[in-house]
Amino acid sequence: MIRLLKPLSYYHEKYGTALYGFRKLFLLMEKQHNRGQDGAGIGCVKLNAPIGRRYMFRRRDMNENCLTYIFNKCLREYNELVRKGRIQRDNPDSVKDFFPFGGEVLLGHLRYATSGSRSQSSCHPYFRRSNWITRNLLLAGNFNLTNVNKLNEELVSRGQHPIFDTDTQTILERIGSHLDEAHGRIYREMKARGVPGEQITEIISKELDPASIIREATQDWDGGYVIAGLIGNGDAFVFRDPLGIRPCHYIINDEVIAVASERVPLMTIFGIGAEQVQELKPGHVFVIKNTGNSYEVPFAEKQEPQKCSFERIYFSRGNDPEIYQERKSLGACLAKPLAELVNYDFSKTVFGYIPNTAEPAYNGLLEELRLLRRQEVKEQILKAAKNDDLNDALLDELIMANWPRAEKIALKDIKLRTFISQEKDRINLASHVYDVTYGIIKEEDTLVCVDDSIVRGTTLKESILHILSRTNPKRIIIASTAPQIRYPDCYGIDMSELGKFIAFQATIALLEEQGKSALIHEVYQQCLAQKDLPANQVKNVVQRLYEPFSPQEISKKIAELVYPADNGWTGQLEIVFQGIEALRASIPDHTGDWYFTGKYPTPGGQVVLNKAFLNYYEKKQGRSY
Repeated sequence: MIRLLKPLSYYHEKYGTALYGFRKLFLLMEKQHNRGQDGAGIGCVKLNAPIGRRYMFRRRDMNENCLTYIFNKCLREYNELVRKGRIQRDNPDSVKDFFPFGGEVLLGHLRYATSGSRSQSSCHPYFRRSNWITRNLLLAGNFNLTNVNKLNEELVSRGQHPIFDTDTQTILERIGSHLDEAHGRIYREMKARGVPGEQITEIISKELDPASIIREATQDWDGGYVIAGLIGNGDAFVFRDPLGIRPCHYIINDEVIAVASERVPLMTIFGIGAEQVQELKPGHVFVIKNTGNSYEVPFAEKQEPQKCSFERIYFSRGNDPEIYQERKSLGACLAKPLAELVNYDFSKTVFGYIPNTAEPAYNGLLEELRLLRRQEVKEQILKAAKNDDLNDALLDELIMANWPRAEKIALKDIKLRTFISQEKDRINLASHVYDVTYGIIKEEDTLVCVDDSIVRGTTLKESILHILSRTNPKRIIIASTAPQIRYPDCYGIDMSELGKFIAFQATIALLEEQGKSALIHEVYQQCLAQKDLPANQVKNVVQRLYEPFSPQEISKKIAELVYPADNGWTGQLEIVFQGIEALRASIPDHTGDWYFTGKYPTPGGQVVLNKAFLNYYEKKQGRSY
């Protein structure tokens, strides 16, 4: 979100364009393209628009290059208006009058479909229209709520007729209804006082308190969310769930207020340091009134934060200074177990990484491996010196030999993240995204490849292992910086179908092989018995499936399931996962690890898990929320 704090003429004079806000919005969205590729949308509010003129605008698209398409289309319209003489490039007022996105308040969103259909109508921002300027609402957000059905029922009980389309529609109506009520209260009070009608709108605009509206609207929400809204009068707000599951940051200076999910885009686009970016506190709403005044206040009771750890492992951009160091630490934590696996024989081990998002962890791994080797060399030199065996030949052997070998083995040809692409495209993409560097690996070598996470195993089985095995190593070790993903997410990461997780598949296979299939049915019966219980009474019984096995046993079975048996390679495959304690040590401020532990931060998470297992057992497709 962009909120210009000066007239357009200011930016035209200082930066040479009245489209300063429009361009900054594009750049912010481009820098956050990693967060969604299913569609895009932008919205705009013009402050103090004359009566009779439009003041709110929206564009959405879900073409393959939707972000570029939207902005290029808007610029073509701008240039056409210039050609027709309606806009004069040296006249900022004409830009505001005639260019739809020549306003002071702008909102953009990149869709990552975790709910609803994949269609343009599901792209944000959503728009709630009214003839009253203070009842118009544009809404966009990154979120999932686990209790949408309950919220819809509450809307029905209030006499509304909601459309059961997506959770965004529910949220729009929920906030919109409280906006209507706040508007109505002020209107009735002013009317009773005999205030002239033309003055009432101005008073409503001044007295409207978005923070109170959010406080009322969110009282029974269950989920993770960061949601931004623009009201027709120019008020704007952004609010974050009480657990801080989804990220949100903002900057304020004399010229602009800008909000983004991640910190680094704000640093890059506005040329500022990390210390100038503020994190929106969990359970708080950041309000920008149409006057430009802003404030951050709580809207919910304080809770212990449970920030999403998967954001730090994979989803967020890795060039954030803190995220980069955390990912390096995750890689470093794998050094000792990997060194032990290869018996510290680095002369016959080649280290690489795949995909590109795993590079920081790979760097951390190499640093730690080299430290281990230096310590080993130091001890050997001290021992030789003590025994008076130190000589040039021994020093050459100790110092020059057996250092960890780092190579660029896998190359990504397509700049597309298969994890966040549409489900039907993932397998096709996975088989073509990567290529390999030939001529580096020898037949006696072990190839170690760092991956940031292994969710479904699809990319491993269909692409990565086929490609890596072409180098014909004796052994391949895939090292995941994340622990085994055993449980579904319901707070904004599209991992809700339990049966698709490779760790779950491996566990079921082990139960069946060892004659413990009865446990699967027992867990199903327990889930069935909890189906209609209140959310706060539902327990995690799915964890019983994992209890008979050690993480190492499950990892071994995963390796069997993803082994590329159809391409002629006969080497050994091992999968190594990060430990939970190492994860927590590396990312201490992001304790939301329900994907790995099943410890959900809200009651709705347990309900989603319960339903996910019922869906699996009953062979039902689709998300479990």
